Amino acid sequence: MNVVILAAGMGKRMQSALPKVLHPLAGKPLLQHVIDTARSLKPSKLCVIYGHGGAAVPEMVAKLAESTGAAIDTALQQPQLGTGHAVMQAVPQIDDNAPTLVLYGDVPLTTADSLQRLVEAAGKDKLAILTVEQANPFGLGRIVRENGNIVRIVEEKDANEAERAIREINSGIMVIPTSRLKSWLESLSNNNAQGEYYLTDIVAKAVAEGVPVVSAQPSAEWEVAGVNSKVQLAELERRHQLNIANALLEKGVTLMDPARIDVRGELVCGRDVVIDVGCVFEGRVEIADGVSIGPNCVLVNARIGAGAQIKPFCHIEDAVVGDKSQIGPYARLRPGTQLGEDVHVGNFVEIKNSTVAAHSKANHLAYVGDATVGSRVNIGAGTITCNYDGANKFRTVIEDDAFIGSDSQLVAPVTVGAGATLGAGTTLTKDAPAGKLTISRPKQMTIENWKRPVKVKK
Repeated sequence: MNVVILAAGMGKRMQSALPKVLHPLAGKPLLQHVIDTARSLKPSKLCVIYGHGGAAVPEMVAKLAESTGAAIDTALQQPQLGTGHAVMQAVPQIDDNAPTLVLYGDVPLTTADSLQRLVEAAGKDKLAILTVEQANPFGLGRIVRENGNIVRIVEEKDANEAERAIREINSGIMVIPTSRLKSWLESLSNNNAQGEYYLTDIVAKAVAEGVPVVSAQPSAEWEVAGVNSKVQLAELERRHQLNIANALLEKGVTLMDPARIDVRGELVCGRDVVIDVGCVFEGRVEIADGVSIGPNCVLVNARIGAGAQIKPFCHIEDAVVGDKSQIGPYARLRPGTQLGEDVHVGNFVEIKNSTVAAHSKANHLAYVGDATVGSRVNIGAGTITCNYDGANKFRTVIEDDAFIGSDSQLVAPVTVGAGATLGAGTTLTKDAPAGKLTISRPKQMTIENWKRPVKVKK
């Protein structure tokens, strides 16, 4: 099967310099949604027709093809003279011996199941159209039938009053016998209100040649909804997120409010997971059994171990949280963070490129960067690892059972030995020996007869 995706439109109503098909839905471009769905059908040829936006669209397609190792052809439509003219640009790149599925780069939510039904309805020699009945079909092409059979499609601007009353509309998505498609395209006329070459005109040509014209219907009306404005983009975003939320609910995930979750990638959840409101998941996020995620958290490419508790307002990116750990509120785990079992990371604690072993804790106001932290370590409030000298980064090692007093600075590279204690306020520039107390602070003094300054009256 050939797949041709039409993605040449300017998208004036988007009020943006970004080509319409590159606007994101759930974290990835509209066009990528369509390409991903098309690929699930395993086409032999896949071609994207682009126009407006210069090199941006083919560059995005090339990156996607490179990342997945699957070829995607592109063809330029310049000028844009309608859907029929767009498909003409793909003709040199498609296989005559396989049917051609036509999709649209701004219709992102069509499911593979619906497309598969359309392909099966078309078989090898029929023209199949994905149609849907709408309560308000204004502006859309109507399916004209005689004795139940499709005979043509009429566009809104070319329709008479009776035709405009028809509620069955053409989604634009169709499967066409390629051997016939090329001759039909060559005979298209632009004698219509728009002065364009309509792909829909091939329906009447198929009927005239005795080629059966059949239809299939999507599972839901939103599957054929297109994006022409930011309003429509926002509507489809919420529709898509609700679909994701419903799928999570069906798998046993507890969502405190299904209308307030955003998944911009892949979210994999175990049993008895609870997700509170306002959470955002990007990339691939894996959440094991019994995890609770508090409100307004952001998780990006993260793995959360079984029984962990993520409290409100946490940001976790490219990090691993161990089983039964407690994170937050207001904690930040940056890329390269790996936490063991039962690690406690409290409010306003930031950890980056560090491993923290089981049962250790940094409960408040600390920065741990480029560090290796052992088990049962206590990191006091205000502690920081000074890992950067302005040019190079160095590593701090804190061994098992160490106790780091509040407001300490560990100037890397430095090692705190097993069971060592750092007194509060220590600036550590040399290794602290295991099992001993290390203190670095000036001698306390009291200045006699000192008086606090008094503000001078003006």
